[in-house]
Amino acid sequence: MKELRVGMLGFGTVARGVASLLRQNGRVIAERCGIELRLTRISTRNPNKTAAMNLDGIAVDADVDALVEDPTIDCVVELIGGLDPAERLVTTALNRGKHVVTANKALIAERGMALFSVAHSNNKDLCFEASVAGAVPIVKAIRESLAANRIESIHGVLNGTCNYILTEMRERKLSFAQTLAEAQEKGYAEADPSFDIDGIDTAHKLAILAAIAWSMPPDFGGIHIEGIRHITDSDIAWANEMGYRIKLLAIAKHRPEGLELRVQPTLVPLGTMVSQVEGVFNAIFVRGDHAGITMYHGRGAGEHPTASAVVADLMDLGRNLRAGLSSTRVPPLSVANDHLHPIPIHGMDHLECEYYLRLAILDRPGVLAEITAILARHGISIDAIHQKGGATLSEAVSLVIVTHQCREMDLQTSLAVLEGLETVRGKPVVIRMESGLN
Repeated sequence: MKELRVGMLGFGTVARGVASLLRQNGRVIAERCGIELRLTRISTRNPNKTAAMNLDGIAVDADVDALVEDPTIDCVVELIGGLDPAERLVTTALNRGKHVVTANKALIAERGMALFSVAHSNNKDLCFEASVAGAVPIVKAIRESLAANRIESIHGVLNGTCNYILTEMRERKLSFAQTLAEAQEKGYAEADPSFDIDGIDTAHKLAILAAIAWSMPPDFGGIHIEGIRHITDSDIAWANEMGYRIKLLAIAKHRPEGLELRVQPTLVPLGTMVSQVEGVFNAIFVRGDHAGITMYHGRGAGEHPTASAVVADLMDLGRNLRAGLSSTRVPPLSVANDHLHPIPIHGMDHLECEYYLRLAILDRPGVLAEITAILARHGISIDAIHQKGGATLSEAVSLVIVTHQCREMDLQTSLAVLEGLETVRGKPVVIRMESGLN
């Protein structure tokens, strides 16, 4: 039986999962793709980390440059993450005639086009299913299964850390700080969680999905990004009382004037499928003009789910090798590089949606009338008002306003006026609302 000889860069959580999966399921993998996937070399900064696993027959060292130059390796699996030295190593591997499989979402979202060009010029593959949503096969679904459709929109819960935090805050009535600390203790959040809770991780994934869906170069810089640091247990409770859940959503919509690309906390109605995505799970909802809405749900990160996606890409390469193909028949972004075209990004100023506003106000006569008058002057119609409150006129109370659909520009202008009122304390909390998800 033919074999695909694999070298792996890094030996963290996902890499251990790949090594374990290839060892445990090697026979069934070989039967399904008609070729043996053989891990022959691992390069990691700390080779001693591999001692706990049975890696007989696999060379282990710290020389990542030697691995990508190794003429006996057919494919390099990049699992070290980040932009540097990952970009340099992947570029070298492709130039040396090796296929590359990566789980590195930042690399694809920010440096992908340059790497796709290198892969194309060398007639080699750069595969990245594992970069988005772990075991959920969303890259292949959009690139291949939905290829006949014009994609109209994508909505996704794409970060398990944030989804876990928001779920636990609601179910256990904990603060953001308490829940984040527990997530770190359980290994669901990094020691420095900013990449996740500030929305960067989700935005990288959205850039990749949008690039495939609309045949465009990844445009990470064009995405409006907000995280969940400002979400309080009070907001969670208000949302629940009003019949909503708060989710960190990745949102992409195709409009006549361009694409709407944003990552932000969002109120979604109970009863919608996205509102039921809980804990560390991911889910992506794709609307095609002929397929309608399709949903993809599963574990979006971790040793075994991500390793499953990495090995699936290796199996595709193995099948190509068995069929005598030097590279895959499906381009990485669904169309050939020379058919990719930039699409204008729809600015946030002209976004139109409903909004949840929470203001801390002094509970005095005329305050509510003054606030509603300011909103009305800027063309903002109110759908509902909720207030709970303090015992004295000097105490700030929470005022929650739900608007009808209005423009972001008008809302932000009115908020600047509201913040200047003597009766408004602190910065208003704004959370956008999303309907029509089912």
